[in-house]
Amino acid sequence: MSGTHPPTAQAQNFPSLRLGVVVATLAFTGIAAAMTQTLVIPIVPLLPRLLDAQASDTAWAVTATLLCGAVSTPVTGRLGDMYGKRRMLLLGVGLMVLGSVICALSDSLGPLLVGRALQGLAAGVVPLGVSIMRDVLPAEKVPAATAAMLGSLGVGAALGLPAAAVIADNFDWHVLFWVSAALGAVAAGLVFLLVPESKVRTGGRFDLMGAVGMAVGLVCLLLAVSKGADWGWGSGTVLSLFAVAVIVLPLWGWFQLRAPQPMVDLRTTAQPQVLLTNLAGLALGLALFAMNLVLPQLLTMPEATGYGLGKSLVVTGLVMAPQGLTMMAVSPYGARITKTKGPRVTLMIGSVIVGAGYLLTMVMMSGLWQVIVASCIVATGVGFAYGALPALIMEAVPVSETAAANGLNALMRSIGTTVSSAVAGLILAHMTTDFHGVHIPTENGLRAVLALGVGAGVLSFTFASLIPRRPPTEVPAPAESAAVKTAGAE
Repeated sequence: MSGTHPPTAQAQNFPSLRLGVVVATLAFTGIAAAMTQTLVIPIVPLLPRLLDAQASDTAWAVTATLLCGAVSTPVTGRLGDMYGKRRMLLLGVGLMVLGSVICALSDSLGPLLVGRALQGLAAGVVPLGVSIMRDVLPAEKVPAATAAMLGSLGVGAALGLPAAAVIADNFDWHVLFWVSAALGAVAAGLVFLLVPESKVRTGGRFDLMGAVGMAVGLVCLLLAVSKGADWGWGSGTVLSLFAVAVIVLPLWGWFQLRAPQPMVDLRTTAQPQVLLTNLAGLALGLALFAMNLVLPQLLTMPEATGYGLGKSLVVTGLVMAPQGLTMMAVSPYGARITKTKGPRVTLMIGSVIVGAGYLLTMVMMSGLWQVIVASCIVATGVGFAYGALPALIMEAVPVSETAAANGLNALMRSIGTTVSSAVAGLILAHMTTDFHGVHIPTENGLRAVLALGVGAGVLSFTFASLIPRRPPTEVPAPAESAAVKTAGAE
């Protein structure tokens, strides 16, 4: 069977009911983490007044979470492989709760940024959850469970935006973070009580210098990309950041290839299946952000513009909510394709649906029902494709490297989202119209960003089609030997 692995001894020791509870618990944890990221969105424009700070400074409430999440995801994955995935999952959720409490108690910018940075450290929750599923579930359960875990990202975002808008409109803004802290505390308790620790370990010593080098290179790259429009693409700061990234990342790669126990096994990453899957993840990150950027602007722009729909933030959240629910609803069908045809086919189908959905959105922008239908088509494609990515990764890497490899794939999606944000921002900044003295994106500008989504879908399909085919019954030998040896040793 394509996209599966042999069940470990640990997986065979749990009854099916207990396994279902494990999957539900991990999916809830993913939902809580995704909601934590989304809850802050409604108050971002209000933060300068709430915190008595400059808008350029309060924007770091988003940037700090992005940077910490990008750096921490592969690091927590590697630590999970070495010291226990459940342990690192609990640590990540614990940091999310701590960050939420700090934000809830803050009345100035400094503590809020510290809290948001700590919340970003929970970005590895979903990759770690997927990796735990591989270790403790029987092979036939993994595709559906993985798809549900990835679908939790969409559900969390779908529920978070309208809930946050309602809370922000009716309560003190600190309540948003108390809600986030409560969700995280419940998730941590459920994981502690119900999720078993994986017995698969790599052992060895943590590559601290490799982690530092990766962090420096990634922070410089992502900071330059995300802040380029604000600071000026030709400014000394942005150019210096790009220069540091260009120098540090190749040097980091050179040292990783020579390290006995590297932070990231670049030889495994360079395998065609892993490399092309990561590139497809990068393209899907590009695609996902385009929809999340265009639809809120389209929905909230005044009707007097001729193309805006003039809706409130609460209505906007409710209109966008079906996207995330769709991702979760279609995940079993994607898992079924993965079990019968393999994750490569699922990824190709998902990429085609994403591109087609964006094409449809470009011509269906004049009514709420049109926006909902078109966005749900895109979400269907994303649900299929996102569920296939970890299955492709897990087909190709040893079971002892699952968390690190899934973390790296999540990082690639994050980089894609950051690049998409920068490119879309450039497009919308140059395609504006004057509306009562305020520059707003033109209708063609919004369509140009949607066209990026079409291109990203095509790019993802191209990478997926180049992934080497596997015979239906092929199971990668390295993963099998690692699973059997580790389970036996335990």
